[in-house]
Amino acid sequence: MTSESTSNAGGGFSSAASRRFEGTRPVSAGAQIDLVSLDRFLATHVPGYEGPVSIEQFNGGQSNPTYKLSHGKHAWVLRTKPGPAAQLLPTAHAIEREYRVQSALGKAGFPVAKMLTLCEDESVIGRAFYLMEYLDGRVLWEQSLPTETPAGRSAIYAEVNRVIATLHTTDYRAIGLQDYGREGGFLERQIKRWSAQYRASEIQPIAEMDALIEWLPRHIPGSSRTAIIHGDYRLDNLAFAHQEPRVIGVLDWELSTLGDPAADFAYHCLGFHSDPATFRGIAGLDLKQLGIPSEAEYVDLYVRRTGIDCGEHWNFYMAFSLFKIAAILQGVAKRASEGIASSEHAHEIGAKARIRAAQGWAVANELRL
Repeated sequence: MTSESTSNAGGGFSSAASRRFEGTRPVSAGAQIDLVSLDRFLATHVPGYEGPVSIEQFNGGQSNPTYKLSHGKHAWVLRTKPGPAAQLLPTAHAIEREYRVQSALGKAGFPVAKMLTLCEDESVIGRAFYLMEYLDGRVLWEQSLPTETPAGRSAIYAEVNRVIATLHTTDYRAIGLQDYGREGGFLERQIKRWSAQYRASEIQPIAEMDALIEWLPRHIPGSSRTAIIHGDYRLDNLAFAHQEPRVIGVLDWELSTLGDPAADFAYHCLGFHSDPATFRGIAGLDLKQLGIPSEAEYVDLYVRRTGIDCGEHWNFYMAFSLFKIAAILQGVAKRASEGIASSEHAHEIGAKARIRAAQGWAVANELRL
């Protein structure tokens, strides 16, 4: 089981496609590691480390390359910045932030992989990296949980809800993360950021995105809390114990910061608004028969656990989440249209951006006077 899953930006994959992101493969040509130098560093910085190690690369589509190191019965996970040839954005790929937040949360008892060492000296292997424990667990890719019983699905959804509620009620000041992000103004900054990202990626006009860009800033809730937010909290970014519905690790902290927990939770709930075939969600399914809570029941459980009453502004938070997804998908479509992928792929992803934008505007319209 990988200690990092892949992000699909709400694009969705079928069951067969999802399996492409499981397991490991030989290290690709552009992602090679100097194992001799790495082994020398780890031997002096990680108690109990034994080498030399063998190395494989996880199949997930992480923006930060992630590897499995093995020696006998021992295994670790190595996460690095992209190689020297990559063009890095100034604030992207900040693995030292991932290491910091997981270290702090782990010491507070939150389920994350144990952080073992951070190396910001790029002379060791040519890029910064950190080492963490390998979590022996399972990743559940399908939100409908087809292999589970109704009771099993109910238990898993309750556990997923419990863990995000625990994250959002963790005192970030008490664990030394008071400067992990900015307090206040989170939604304003996010709307501005994703509006700009969308405009930069625009191929053909999407009327619903234009409407949301104008509507969202005028309907930001008057007050909100600040909490540690994950940024991409979803089922396949969680590692579960093999024989019980218990999260043993929350994965992929690249987008984490301090922000509005209600926005983080709404983004997590996009599955309730996602078609199973197109977006791998649970919209339109008989949730009661499956043993999965309704959106209203799931939100109510979170509110009771956290005291964060996001229900009053739920449509805003959901409209914002759908807007954000649409902006991300539009960026993927733009890059594909520029030759990174086929034009057919660009058209497909662009169509999904339109679907998400239309959904967001439909939700927003329920709040309009």
